[in-house]
Amino acid sequence: MRSYRQYCSMARALDLIGDRWTLLIVRELLTQGPCRFSDLRRGLPGIASNLLAERLREMESAGLIGRHDEPPPVAATLISLTDRGRDLSGVVRELTRWGAPLMMAPPDNDEFRVHWFSLPLRFLCRDGAPDEQATVVRLGDPYDGCDIIAEGGRVDVRPCSPDRQPDTTVTAPPEVLVQLFTGQVSVRTATTRGLVVNGSTTALDRILPGRGQTDG
Repeated sequence: MRSYRQYCSMARALDLIGDRWTLLIVRELLTQGPCRFSDLRRGLPGIASNLLAERLREMESAGLIGRHDEPPPVAATLISLTDRGRDLSGVVRELTRWGAPLMMAPPDNDEFRVHWFSLPLRFLCRDGAPDEQATVVRLGDPYDGCDIIAEGGRVDVRPCSPDRQPDTTVTAPPEVLVQLFTGQVSVRTATTRGLVVNGSTTALDRILPGRGQTDG
């Protein structure tokens, strides 16, 4: 691990988290929760297995992650953030917010995973019908997706769960998801650009900025 060798809190922080891939590993663990090495690898296209293993060793030495063996039926070693690692959630949130305008450019063959969208969704979505019963909107699928839960005026975004039955499931090209959840287009317009809604459009409309009425 290289060091800036500066007696400065920012420089010392970057000594630990400034290497390529480190903050994206934090993103995955914040998004997925405790997960297997293979789950991390799947969420980080482009990283070599040996480099991922090296970054994890460095992060473990720095007290950012821990590992524990999960008994059957999981029967696997899971990697998770420590309290110190979870303290980076604010850094990740601000980088996500700061980078949001850069998402207006089309993907241009960039890799995309639906679950990456779960972090910005936490501040993009709103509960437009707080007096109605809870609703669940699923983006993607259990292999790569997230569940948006609106209840009592609050919105939570969690990894997909087989124990949770969505009211509607949404799939779309990544640029259309960005346009829809940033309020640039309505559901109607998004459907002409590849949005597929299986289930209640009312449930989807409930969580969108402006309740899906913005068009463009």
